[in-house]
Amino acid sequence: VQLQASGGGLVQAGGSLRLSCVFSGRSFSAYGMGWFRQAPGKEREFVAAITRSGTNTYYQDSMKGRFTISRDNTKNTVYLQMNSLKPEDTAVYYCAADSSGAQTMSKAGYYDMDHWGKGTLVTVSS
Repeated sequence: VQLQASGGGLVQAGGSLRLSCVFSGRSFSAYGMGWFRQAPGKEREFVAAITRSGTNTYYQDSMKGRFTISRDNTKNTVYLQMNSLKPEDTAVYYCAADSSGAQTMSKAGYYDMDHWGKGTLVTVSS
């Protein structure tokens, strides 16, 4: 399995970006999918996760209402729509796939994912 994230870039505060993560391999729909981020000098943190079918989603509280995770199982792709971006959203964003499912992926301190992508940099200027 390989995960390839894209869509990062430089955006002004208040702007939007949409990240994509393409899953290469078998059984995309068998995995919960998630996004995590790591800001300079900080630990990696959970952003959002989505269940195998896409029915349920989970978010870190600070991102609720601004970020939306979705997936297209016909395209083996998971997305993260980010609106109302703030300078503190600046980070490298990583997608992850885990057979334990989205709810487990959302638990604090759980980073033992089956697969990680390489990340895409999002920079929000003030």
